[in-house]
Amino acid sequence: MTSTLHIGIIMDGNGRRAERRGHPRTAGHRAGVLAVRRIVESAPTFGVHALTVYAFSADNWSRPEFEVRALLRLLGAYLRYETERLIEQGVRIQFIGRRDRLPEALVRAMETTESSTRTGKRLTLRIAVDYSSREALVDAAKSMAEAGRFNRESMAEALGRY
Repeated sequence: MTSTLHIGIIMDGNGRRAERRGHPRTAGHRAGVLAVRRIVESAPTFGVHALTVYAFSADNWSRPEFEVRALLRLLGAYLRYETERLIEQGVRIQFIGRRDRLPEALVRAMETTESSTRTGKRLTLRIAVDYSSREALVDAAKSMAEAGRFNRESMAEALGRY
């Protein structure tokens, strides 16, 4: 039996780090994208088969508008420029989180990337966008309560939607 190693990465602090070095916050965010590329390329060699990166937290909506726009544009650019490389590397992309608050063009790009990479078997890369684990837990608990099933199995089933 083979074991699968799952890892989650929170890409937070890049903007603050860039500011401390005298650079704009967006430079830090771009550096974070390059770090994700290196991790995605090397993860399978270390036995990692599923990787989750938090690209845009639900809490990020409270950032200044220009920074929110920059983060969402950066995600769109990542999808445009990296999808072909990810396909070649056997990476499957899945997005978790809300889509209803995202720009329509970004949602279309996310759907295209998910579809284009669906046959990837080497690594599953989950990208959390407008995601909040607290909201996911609350939503799962609400759905279980509404269904009258509040137990371990129904919690796992409800969380599987995220």
